[in-house]
Amino acid sequence: MTDDPLMTPREPQLIALHVNGEQHEVITEARRTLVDVLRHELRLTGTHVGCEHGICGACTVLVDDRPVRACLMFAAQAEGARIRTVESLADDNRLSDLQRAFSEHHALQCGFCTPGFLMLAEGFLAERPGATKEEIREVVAANMCRCTGYQTIVEAIDACATARRRACAQACPSKED
Repeated sequence: MTDDPLMTPREPQLIALHVNGEQHEVITEARRTLVDVLRHELRLTGTHVGCEHGICGACTVLVDDRPVRACLMFAAQAEGARIRTVESLADDNRLSDLQRAFSEHHALQCGFCTPGFLMLAEGFLAERPGATKEEIREVVAANMCRCTGYQTIVEAIDACATARRRACAQACPSKED
């Protein structure tokens, strides 16, 4: 056995992850990425692995409500955080409003990048519900898609944002009342 720390075996550790509203305990090496643990340990395969360099965005998940590239984060770094994957969007096997907007606006073709776009949009709209089309266009440029040309993705996210604002305006009492 060598004294060089880079040459010693990686010791597995127990980490607790809060994913999609459920607590999970996982034994894994500290160097395992969040995307690998989500896919291989927790079997949440909706999060895709693309470039593994943080460029494509296929692995985007929400960590404490913020979009994060799961290929760039160690699973151990996510301990104590709230993680949401694309599987969290559907409720009782019913598509979310954002997923329906993607379908209605044909914002997906092969579908490989779609989970990353959905989670990016979900996090963005939670933070910026009044986003303009131009702001949406700028945000989606962070992820890569080879099929759609982005316009339909922007239209889907804008339609969802508009519908959410309309629903909120109807549900929220006016301050003038």
